[in-house]
Amino acid sequence: MDIQNILWKLDGALFDTYPAITYAFSKALKEFGCSVPLNVIDGFVRQSLDLCLATLSQRFKLDPDLLRLRFTESYLTIPLANQPPFPGVNEVCSLIYQRGGQNVAVTHRSVETTQRLLDYHNLAYLFLGILSIEQGYPYKPDPSSFENAFQQYNIEGAKTLVIGNRDLDIRAGHKERIYTCLFRCEQYSLQADIQITHYSQLLDLLKKTNIET
Repeated sequence: MDIQNILWKLDGALFDTYPAITYAFSKALKEFGCSVPLNVIDGFVRQSLDLCLATLSQRFKLDPDLLRLRFTESYLTIPLANQPPFPGVNEVCSLIYQRGGQNVAVTHRSVETTQRLLDYHNLAYLFLGILSIEQGYPYKPDPSSFENAFQQYNIEGAKTLVIGNRDLDIRAGHKERIYTCLFRCEQYSLQADIQITHYSQLLDLLKKTNIET
């Protein structure tokens, strides 16, 4: 397995943002006089932000656009310090960077909020770019964003690993026939090439590979 590049899913794989997103949804709902246990919201968030928005809007008969606005306003008040990269992320990104490979963030969130996280946590210089759904890429498991990364950044797909925490991420990787890594996913139906619970495991694996820069 020769891995030179990594495509990172941002929420839940690169950064530990789910607690912040869950809190923001909870706070937004309270502004409408609604309440849902945090663990229930967290379950929706871990599937997708859009699913969470749609489910909560339908349950409480709320305008989804207004709920999204209140959620966004609440989320932007949460300190970036409370949304850290997962332990070991910096070391993995640094190793790829030092070997002449590329790290690319692939996300459903905006480029602006993605850049804010990368800048705050001193990871921006390790990333070649950001591919966001706001740039017109369809949702995974459609692999179009991966295909664009290969073309835009001159990345060789056969030497690329996608890291995600959901079956959708792995399914997209399978469609594009690239290496896949499933991070901290307790329930899954697809077999990833690598399954890890801590990035030290991936770091050890990468150190054993011979990557020519």
